[in-house]
Amino acid sequence: MGQKILVVEDNELNLKLFCDLLRAHGFEAEPVRDGREALERAGAFAPDLVVMDIQMPYISGLELIEQMKADAELRATPIMAVTAYAAKGDEERIRDAGAEGYVSKPISVVKFVEAVAALLAAAAERAAAEPEAAPEAETEPCETAEAAEPEGEAAPEEPSDGEGSGEPPPEPT
Repeated sequence: MGQKILVVEDNELNLKLFCDLLRAHGFEAEPVRDGREALERAGAFAPDLVVMDIQMPYISGLELIEQMKADAELRATPIMAVTAYAAKGDEERIRDAGAEGYVSKPISVVKFVEAVAALLAAAAERAAAEPEAAPEAETEPCETAEAAEPEGEAAPEEPSDGEGSGEPPPEPT
């Protein structure tokens, strides 16, 4: 199976449609009918993406998005909101809650699949960039300082032994 997608949707027909579409495109889809189970299921399933209905009984998709973004393990998981609400300001409220994507119902099958693919690609790019950034941060300061010295930017701030500058050497950080 492909990447894992948690689908949180209370409407049985929509849930089936979303899961069938995702599976037809090679994704592993995990259906969740009751929003109250979404956080626990997301923690156990460890999805690469969450497709979230906004209007559900018991708990709103907006609340779930906020809770997922507050959870350290789920925070980085992209969320695509799917809602019948398309009133002015709804998309902004949904994105402010933490959703990275937004698709309005009735969905266009092509747009739905494209939105899923785009969010997964963006998440993969972020994940690939993060491991590279950490090692660079550990090894780059010396290279960065050396590269800046010929331009004269780092030399006054970082004398090698404090001589000639009239100032003591900088404190290590």
